[in-house]
Amino acid sequence: MGTLIAKPACKSIVSLFSGCGGLDLGFSRAGFNVVWANEYDKEIWETYENNHPETWLDRRDIRTISSDEIPDCIGIIGGPPCQSWSEGGAQRGMNDDRGKLFLEYIRILKDKQPRFFLAENVSGLLHQKHRQALKNIIASFEEAGYTVSFKLLNTQSYNVPQDRKRVIFIGYHLDLDRRFNFDFLQPCTQILTLRDAIWDLQDSAIPALAKTKTNGSACSVP
Repeated sequence: MGTLIAKPACKSIVSLFSGCGGLDLGFSRAGFNVVWANEYDKEIWETYENNHPETWLDRRDIRTISSDEIPDCIGIIGGPPCQSWSEGGAQRGMNDDRGKLFLEYIRILKDKQPRFFLAENVSGLLHQKHRQALKNIIASFEEAGYTVSFKLLNTQSYNVPQDRKRVIFIGYHLDLDRRFNFDFLQPCTQILTLRDAIWDLQDSAIPALAKTKTNGSACSVP
């Protein structure tokens, strides 16, 4: 587990449903301090801690964590589990326990009252069958005290070598009297390919072990 390090509260943010820490990396590069993160999937813990050694990783089920145990922060980020909304799945939405985890995000947001939040989920959330659920989610964000904007974005338009569409929700606390404007985002003019991103690793690549097991520490990049 990472070491809990005291950092300036004015830049402190909390990460929920953190995965391997992709969102956290982006916010860290933007100058924020991810002081506390939560991820319940044990298969991801080692990856997250390697990527974010200075962040305190809480491994418990988010439903068992009281908001008082989470540090105060200026922002909350995270992507609640997407399987319930995915176009490649059954799309059970809020009828699935994983879909209900969106409510845990909102619970903590309502209790902590940071200045802003960012939540992301799959494009399937915009499917017609989830129209009412989407309205309820937005209403819950608003009832928690936030002005909400959302838009479907593709990461390939923002220097990520992956065709990955995600619904991005951004909310500002009502006290700020402002709304995030997605029109200010500047898509890149050239699509980044996987070759652009990792072709420099080709000379250090080594074959996987039997049954595609990793070579672990023998790899130049873990």
